[in-house]
Amino acid sequence: MKKFLAALSAALVLTTGAGAIEVSAPSALLMEKETGTVLFAKDEHARLEPASVTKIMTLLLVMEAIDSGQLSYDTVVTASAHACSMGGSQIWLKENEQMSVDDMLKAVCVVSANDCAVALAEQVAGSEEAFVERMNQRAAELGMADTTFRNATGLPAEGHLTSAYDIALMSRELILKHPDIRRYTTIWMDTLRNGTSQLVNTNKLIRFYEGATGLKTGSTDSALYCLSATAERDGMELISVIMKGATSAQRFEDAKALLSHGFSTYALKTIVPEEALPPVPVELGTQATVQPVLGEGNVLLLEKARASDLTQAVELVDSAAAPVEAGDRLGTLTVTAGDEIAAEIPILAGEAVPRVTFSQMLRRLLRTAFLAG
Repeated sequence: MKKFLAALSAALVLTTGAGAIEVSAPSALLMEKETGTVLFAKDEHARLEPASVTKIMTLLLVMEAIDSGQLSYDTVVTASAHACSMGGSQIWLKENEQMSVDDMLKAVCVVSANDCAVALAEQVAGSEEAFVERMNQRAAELGMADTTFRNATGLPAEGHLTSAYDIALMSRELILKHPDIRRYTTIWMDTLRNGTSQLVNTNKLIRFYEGATGLKTGSTDSALYCLSATAERDGMELISVIMKGATSAQRFEDAKALLSHGFSTYALKTIVPEEALPPVPVELGTQATVQPVLGEGNVLLLEKARASDLTQAVELVDSAAAPVEAGDRLGTLTVTAGDEIAAEIPILAGEAVPRVTFSQMLRRLLRTAFLAG
C-alpha cells in the first residue's frame, strides 16, 4: 500500500507540475532528493549523450571507494600516460605527476578535469576499462535502464548514452549518500598546485542561484549543453536535469526555471505523532509492554497549499503476542491532506520482547501465589 500511495503521489505531482512550466531543452527532469519524486518531466527517457555529466557516476564510485576505506582524501594518485592524454577540459596533468584524491576531486567537480577523472578511475579499478565496467554495473543497480557508459569522462564515444531520468537517479544517489561532495561542488573559485593553477566553476549557478549546491555541467559539439543542477532551500534539495540545451546560457535558464518552480510549489514535511504513542501490551512476554515507534516514510513531499492542512489518525493493535521483534508492525499512522490520504506510515515495535520460558512462567505463578497468600 505504501509503495502504491507513493507512486500515486508521484503521478499526481507530475501531472500537476508538468503543465505549470515549460523548458526549451528537448529533454529535462526535476526530482526531489529525499523522496525521489519526479516533479516535472519532458521526454525524460530519451537516450542522449551526457558529455561531462557522466562524471557524476565517476564521482559516485570514487566517494564509495572513500567510504569503504579503499581510498582516502589524502591518497596520492600518480597520473598515467593514458590519463594525461584525455584532452578536452583538464588541468594539464603531466605523466607521473602526483596529486591527492582531494585535489583531483576538486578539479573534477570545479573544472570538469578529464585527466583527473581518468586518474581517479585508474586508482579505484586499475584501469579505465575496469572502472567503466563498474560504472555500468552501478548504473544497473540504480535502475538506470537508459544508460550505457563507454568511458569515465563523457568524451564522445559511440553508444555512450543516458537519459535525464537516469542522470537524476545517479545525482540523487551521490548527494543523498555522499553529502561531503558539496565540499567540492559548491566551490566557485579556487586553486591547485600551491596557487599556480586557477579554477573557476563551470556551473554558473553556484554563484548566481540562491541555494545552489552543485552538481555537474557537460558539453560537446554533439551532446550540446547538458547540466545536472542541485539546490537546497528550506531543507528541501532539488535536482534539475537539462539535456541537449541549445546554448550554455539556456541550459542554466531552464535549470533555474525548474528549480524555482519546485521551490515555489512544493515543501517537505516531516511527520511526527501529535501525541506520544502509548505502549502496547505484550502477551506472554518477558516484559508487559512494548514501545511503538514511527517507521520510515514520515517525510512527505506536498504542494505547499496542502502542507498546512494535515490531520493524523493512529491505529494500534490491542496487544501483541510474544516474541515481538524490533521492527514488527504494530499499527499505522494515517496522514490526510484535506479529503485525500497523503501517507500511511507504519508504526513498529521499537524493541524486542522475548517470550517467557516455562521456568520464568513458573516463577511468576509462584510469586503471584505467594503475594496472594
